[in-house]
Amino acid sequence: MKKVLLVISEWGYWGEELIGPLEACDAAGYDITFLTPTGKKPTPLSVSYAPGYTDPPLGRSVTSEQMAEKTRKVDQSNRLDHPKSLAHWFPQRAYPSSATYLRDMEAYYKKIDQIVAEELLEYDALVIVGGSGAMIDLANNYRLHELIIGFYKLNKPIAAECYGVACLAFARDFREKKSLIWGKHVTGHPIDYDYMDGTGFEGPHAIDGTNKGFGDGYINFGPPFYPLEFILRDAVGPEGAYIGRVGHETSVMVDYPFITSRSTASSVECGRVLVTVLEKGMTRYGW
Repeated sequence: MKKVLLVISEWGYWGEELIGPLEACDAAGYDITFLTPTGKKPTPLSVSYAPGYTDPPLGRSVTSEQMAEKTRKVDQSNRLDHPKSLAHWFPQRAYPSSATYLRDMEAYYKKIDQIVAEELLEYDALVIVGGSGAMIDLANNYRLHELIIGFYKLNKPIAAECYGVACLAFARDFREKKSLIWGKHVTGHPIDYDYMDGTGFEGPHAIDGTNKGFGDGYINFGPPFYPLEFILRDAVGPEGAYIGRVGHETSVMVDYPFITSRSTASSVECGRVLVTVLEKGMTRYGW
């Protein structure tokens, strides 16, 4: 049985971007391990299970009755109750100001190498779910970067959706500082689809009981923190390409080992393509 590691933000994931790959993996009979940054149960963004929600840039509904109900059922089930904790699994990198920096980094890489050689071997693919929360605790998560690099070294499929694709742009060897997707063909949330207002975050970290700021469980940050399209265009370099396929209903790319998915509407296709990569060894798709 193939095993898939599925990474979800604790600051709000988009329901369909979980359901798409999850249903495909369930149908294929794969074993799923859920992973969050600190082991807390992830929360779906409210609008991703609000039937008829209209996406402002697209000017149409992006939340169907069917997907809303599937998102609600998964959230209310016990499947996501006890995810694996990335913080407990991967070590924290030392600060250069540490008095024992060289020894600390030697111990750090020894532990990372051990995890890759002994523990990642049991998994067949990595999936990073999208949604606005990915901007907060996934994109610049050094532990997640090491996980991605581990799968890359093992030549195993790495799928990322929407804002989760930023994780691939920022994942790089700490010394070389060159993106893993340099020279690759990728897709991801285009600037044409960026909100001007309404980028929200929800989840266990957003509730502190004060009803101020994050206390009510939701906050609107207006536009997204960064234009993902520009980041991806720079990360792939002159020999790679960012392909947004704006105007097309979906956009999913495979430039092995990476599988990238543009946004919500591409989630089901992303799941289907992931299974094809795992079962048939497909290495190129969508470009």
